Amino acid sequence: MTSKNRVWGVSLAAALLSGSSTAALAQSAAPDPRDARIDQLEAEVHALADEVKDLKAQQIQTLANPPAKAAPPAATVAISNGHPVIASADGRFTANVHGIFQFDTAGYDQSSAGPLASDHRRSGPALSASAANVDLLHARDLKDGTDVRRARIGVDGIAFGDWDYRLIFDFGGTGVENTGQFYEGWIQYSGIWPLHARVGAFPPSIGLEDQGSTNGMPLLERSAVEDIARGLAAGDTRTAAMLWASGDHWLASGAVTGRVVGVINTGTATAVPQTFGDQLGFVGRLAATPLSGPDWLVHVGAHGSYVARPANTGGPGAAGPAAANAHVIALSNTQELRVDGTKLINTGNIDARDASSAGVEFAVQKQNFYLQSEYEQFNVGRTDPGLASPTFHGWYVEGSWMITGERRAYNKQTAAFDAPPVAHPFSWIGGGTGAFELAARYSDMDLNFDAGAPGTAPKADAIRGGEEQNWTVGLNWYPNSFLRFMLDYQNVRIQRLSPCGGPNAFTNASCAAVWSTPVGGQIGQSYSAVALRTQFAF
Repeated sequence: MTSKNRVWGVSLAAALLSGSSTAALAQSAAPDPRDARIDQLEAEVHALADEVKDLKAQQIQTLANPPAKAAPPAATVAISNGHPVIASADGRFTANVHGIFQFDTAGYDQSSAGPLASDHRRSGPALSASAANVDLLHARDLKDGTDVRRARIGVDGIAFGDWDYRLIFDFGGTGVENTGQFYEGWIQYSGIWPLHARVGAFPPSIGLEDQGSTNGMPLLERSAVEDIARGLAAGDTRTAAMLWASGDHWLASGAVTGRVVGVINTGTATAVPQTFGDQLGFVGRLAATPLSGPDWLVHVGAHGSYVARPANTGGPGAAGPAAANAHVIALSNTQELRVDGTKLINTGNIDARDASSAGVEFAVQKQNFYLQSEYEQFNVGRTDPGLASPTFHGWYVEGSWMITGERRAYNKQTAAFDAPPVAHPFSWIGGGTGAFELAARYSDMDLNFDAGAPGTAPKADAIRGGEEQNWTVGLNWYPNSFLRFMLDYQNVRIQRLSPCGGPNAFTNASCAAVWSTPVGGQIGQSYSAVALRTQFAF
């Protein structure tokens, strides 16, 4: 390259460098907006870092000194199916308050009383003319009126998870109300599934109708035959110890039983008499549903009781007839409507070394229809070997149809039917009608043994307790699960010959005077009755 060209090149390079420098100086002199944005972001990063640092410090402080946790509630209070329930937070303790009130109104339609010489209807039996249950005219005109059949209040629940308990008092009655009765009280251990052990005062399981709740029975009362079966060695207020177990399709139970608990304050009510040795009895039951489907089931069962030692009413100093009749068994029943408490069938006291009952049970349910039946046989072993030991029997069949489509509940723990649920509780505004049920029953209880013919004196071993045949139909309305109204119609026929006039007429020489009836006279009668029950239960 020539010197001239080098000069031009150097000059051009110098010019270019000079321009670049000027432009660079000009650019550095003007503010760049990106620099401000960078500064802002850096400031925000520093602020976030400070916040993170503070949060870490707070977390460390919390871990070092955690706040106290809020204590769970010691108990909860709720309303379940209409009754108050108190429960601990862990469910190991509960208390359920229960109340039952049943108010009956009834009218009896009987033939007018005829002349005393030919109309021999009487109440009884009685051991003397001064006995409290003697009323020679009462059975001629059964009492129209009202009765508080049941008035119960009590509590049941769970304690320590494995223990169940119940305590109930009753102020209702048959014919007249009680002044107060210790009705049921027991404790039960349920910690070894499926076994349960119970001790106290309660009705041991002795049948299908026996174990159905009185709050949900389709008719006002149990059948006469099942009431008598309950009363032999089981039944209400009976002291007992029982082992029982149940599964989805079976139940087994066995109990040792003693005396019947009396009233709290006797007042004008009849107390349970003092004995010199309590009754000793045994009760057992097996039940199952061997066939079942989504909306149907078949129930079968067998049960029985044995009185190994009747109560001693004679005492250690008894002699003669008193000693011979110190141990007695009496079978009786107030009719299947209790507004009038007269017992129109009654064996009277039978001298006995032991007694027993045996029964079978059957039921079938299909959707909103069910049918059940039981048969019972009773045997009394007499102490006198010269007299034949009597045998009695009875049975019933009953059923119901839920008109509104509900289905009666089958309780697996009792192997019995309970009240139906109410699908559409009654509401004047909401339009619900409640549940309606139509029920019917026929029952027959025969307490006669070698009764003989009318107009004749009874034989030495004869028992003229009478036979009761009862037709009942009923209509039930359940406005809701708390309330129920029951309307029953009954047609009752009692056939009974006077027990007076024989050597074994209740072991009382004044029997004829008390009954005022001729030998072998017909003291039974036929009548009908209409009754209405108002019930609330929770």
